[in-house]
This record gives sequence, C-alpha cells and structure tokens, in this order.
Amino acid sequence: MTQASTRRSLAIVAALGLTQIVGYGTLYYSFSILAPAMAADVGLSREAVFGTFSAALLAGGFAAPFMGGWMDRFGAARMMALGSVCCTVLLSLCAVSPTGWLFGLAVILTQIATGLVTYQAAFAALVQHGPQSATRNITYLTLIAGFASSIFWPITTTLAAHFGWREIYLIFAGLNLALCLPVHLVLARGRARAMETVSGSLGAVPVEGALSPWLRRRAMLVVSLAFALSGFALSSLLVHMVPMLGAMGLGAAAVTVSALFGPAQVASRLVNMIFGARLSPTGLAIFSTALIALGGVLLAVTQGHVAGAVVFALSVGMGSGIGSIAQGSVPLHLFGSQGYGAIAGRMTAVRLVASAAAPAFFALAMERLGIPVSLLLNAAIGALGMIGFALVGRWVRQGG
Repeated sequence: MTQASTRRSLAIVAALGLTQIVGYGTLYYSFSILAPAMAADVGLSREAVFGTFSAALLAGGFAAPFMGGWMDRFGAARMMALGSVCCTVLLSLCAVSPTGWLFGLAVILTQIATGLVTYQAAFAALVQHGPQSATRNITYLTLIAGFASSIFWPITTTLAAHFGWREIYLIFAGLNLALCLPVHLVLARGRARAMETVSGSLGAVPVEGALSPWLRRRAMLVVSLAFALSGFALSSLLVHMVPMLGAMGLGAAAVTVSALFGPAQVASRLVNMIFGARLSPTGLAIFSTALIALGGVLLAVTQGHVAGAVVFALSVGMGSGIGSIAQGSVPLHLFGSQGYGAIAGRMTAVRLVASAAAPAFFALAMERLGIPVSLLLNAAIGALGMIGFALVGRWVRQGG
C-alpha cells in the first residue's frame, strides 16, 4: 500500500469513527438516560418504553440481512448516506410523536435504520474500500467508536438538565444531518468508488476466504450460533450490570464499578491494535467470549466483593471491546470480501436477536435461581460459543 493510499484509508477510518460516535451516541446510548422522561411524557410505563426498545433491537436484527445485501448491491457508503437521512427523519418523528403508539413505531423504525449507519455498515464500507487492509482498519475504527458512550452519556445527561427529551432528540437529529450525512456523501462520491465495490478505481484486491466452498454453509451456521451465544452472554451482563452489582451489596459503588466497563473496552482495542496480529480472527472471538464468561464466574465466586466486581467489569469490558473487532474480522477471514455485506448481515441478525432476548431471560433466571447461579449458567452459554469458534478455527487450520 502506497503512502497516499494509507493516508486515504486513515482519513476514511477517522471520518467513519466520527459518524460511529455520533450514531451510537444519539441512537443507542442516549436512550436509557432519556427513557424515564419519555415514559412520563407519552403516557407509557418505563417497562413499556424499555420493552419497545428491546422490540426495536429485535426488528433491527431481522432487518440486518436485507441491509447487508443492499450494501453489497448499492455500496455501503451510499446506504450509510441514506441511513443518515432516515435517522434524521425518524429521530425527529420520535421528538414530535403525540401518542405512545406513534412514539413506539418511531423507535422501532429508528433502530431498523440504525443498522445502516453503525458497525455493520461501517465494516462493510471498510471491506469495500480495501479488503486487504480491512481487518486493521476495523480495529482502528472500533478504537475510535469505543468513546461513544464516554462522550454521549455525559452529553445527554447535561442536555437533560436544560432541555426536554424532545428537544434533545431534535438536537441529535441535527447532528446526524449536519455531521454524519456530509461524511457519508463524500465517501459515496465517484472519487471514493472503492468504498462501494472491491473492483473500484483504487484497484482493491479481493480477499479470499480461509474456508473451502464445501465447508462454508456448515461454518456459517456454527459461527452464527457462536456469535449468538456470545452476544447473549454479553447482553445479559451489560443490561443488568448496575442493578445486579447493587443487589449483590455494592450499593452506590455499583455505578462507579460499572463505569470501568467503557475504559476497559477501549483499552482492549488498543492492546489488540498493538499485539493482536498474533491471534487469528477466530482466536480473537474465543478470547473475547472467554473474558466475558470469566468475568461472570469471578463475580459469582466472589459473591459481590468489590475486588471481584472490579475484575468482573474490566473483564467484561475487555471482552466486549475485542468482540466488536471479531464481529467485523471473522466473516472476512472465513468467507472473504465478496458478498461480505450479506454474510455479515446474516451473522448480525442472529446475534442481535439473541442479544435482544437475553436481558429478559437473565432477569427471570436471577429471580428464580439467584444471581450467582445465573452468572454461572450465563458463563456456560458463553463457553458453548467458544466451542463453536474453536471448531471453525480447527477447520481452518486443517486446510479449510
């Protein structure tokens, strides 16, 4: 890769990093902070508002394969530009919704559109821009995007002290329009055709998958299931982290300990950027899932002791950070760059469906079985995901 093409790739990563911070911050991380005000305003209970958000995430999962196919056909950058317009309109629709049912519909449509502007689309854009450098660029991108929660949680909290949630959503709609749309439009222009097709003007060379064609269907099923199990284990812990730690006796310290999740997530991506070349993408997925499972086991064994809770938050955060990289790099490594959007979309769909269902199941388990047993069961689910990744990694080592 020439110095000029390297600079162009880094510029694209930086630009996409900005849109990922804004996208995840305005469309995902802000919701939990604004949800109580939303519920009171539109006449719904908090449970109904969060239930609507879960349903929206589920709908986004079902839409992911279709979106992946559109990215392959029309170019990921073009779809991201369309997504920015859709998110702007839908955030505005949320803000002006006079009734609970219209608000719920707008939330669901917003989360479906989110799939056009977040990781699934950004990873596809990087693969289409430069398949050979995509794994490295995905790592750089997740490092930048990892600051989304650290930036937008305090921004949203500060705005909530001065504005209503409707005004905040209009501000967030403006950010998607003013910041994200121009970036995505520039990347979709003719001078950046490599963002849309691996045969673009920059001469990008497609990446061949590590698996033989006769193994691909079987591997797709196994890897998708492994990502679903891993996503289930992570989502169970992430959604319930603060109240679970509080129930285990940490009290006010539960928030402080949980806050370690974000920095650990970013730090793990930085470490992977420096040392990650030693692990294959399937190895990264195994390591990520192992950290998530290990964190749950340690918390269960230490029974909520502060030291155990700290290690738990750090371990889960690091597992989540590395897992984001694996989500983008594993499909590319196993199946190649041709049709990457559709392949990654199918994997994303299974993972999101499992992640959307996980919080309810884990809450039921904690109620019926207690927190320690639930944590151990959740770790066992993660371990099954590790077995799936390890099996596919073995197929690769045996020659695909």
